[in-house]
Amino acid sequence: MTAIEFNYRITGLQDHLKNFANKLTSNDYDSDDLVQETLLKALRFRDKFVDSTNLKAWLFTIMKNTYINDYRKKKRSNTILENAVPYAYLNVRSLYHEGCAESAIAEKQIVSKIESLPEDYKLPFKMHNEGYKYKEISEKLEIPIGTVKSRIYAARKVLSSRLLDYVKN
Repeated sequence: MTAIEFNYRITGLQDHLKNFANKLTSNDYDSDDLVQETLLKALRFRDKFVDSTNLKAWLFTIMKNTYINDYRKKKRSNTILENAVPYAYLNVRSLYHEGCAESAIAEKQIVSKIESLPEDYKLPFKMHNEGYKYKEISEKLEIPIGTVKSRIYAARKVLSSRLLDYVKN
């Protein structure tokens, strides 16, 4: 099948794809996005389609898998830690207005709490908050990755208990 024939056949199935997408998403905007993404993937992977097979079923499979993968991504990105409330207060600049005297005092107090952590906990914790990955921290400090994770966890626990004043206010 030529590229033109393929394009013509998949555009002829666009209404069927739209109906299926509406059943999956229950939202017009999301279903339009899903149809568009399905068509793009079909065009990108046209060489994977076998001529003697059912094009409609192939497109529906692409759509279903795309929907499932997007759902999983959204679910992962919306994961909320149950005990995250105390940790949210570690990013002081986003909580307080800069230039405010109370903000400067609170920031100094929180930074002092971080600085008062045992050295084994403080360095991995600070590196992690600066954006380093566990593996990078492990390599730089020359300690096992499990040790890095446990030290960061322990630092969070210590800080969450020391910063309860900020959670209650």
